[in-house]
Amino acid sequence: MEKIVEQGILYDFYGELLTKHQRAIYEDFIFENFSLAEIAAREGISRQGVHDLIKRCDKALLQYEETLGLFKRFESAKNKIKQINILTNQDEIKKLTQELLEEL
Repeated sequence: MEKIVEQGILYDFYGELLTKHQRAIYEDFIFENFSLAEIAAREGISRQGVHDLIKRCDKALLQYEETLGLFKRFESAKNKIKQINILTNQDEIKKLTQELLEEL
């Protein structure tokens, strides 16, 4: 998986566990595509400080996934629902599995 996609997915699952300050900087870097220099100027900190904070956030998000495994379980459930949908011949079950997939 491409790193930026992985960062976005992990942030979706665990971003609320970061501090408000970490979230703001991480969102600007990952989602808004601001440069380190732009974020540093706005926050009044060094470019290196922004870089270090983003690396710490990346590490924290990866550790949350290793500990909690929410994304892994989410993907597993999604794949099992897809398999059920493929294997079933009953319209009612197909409809329910499709609704579940849309909710995920």
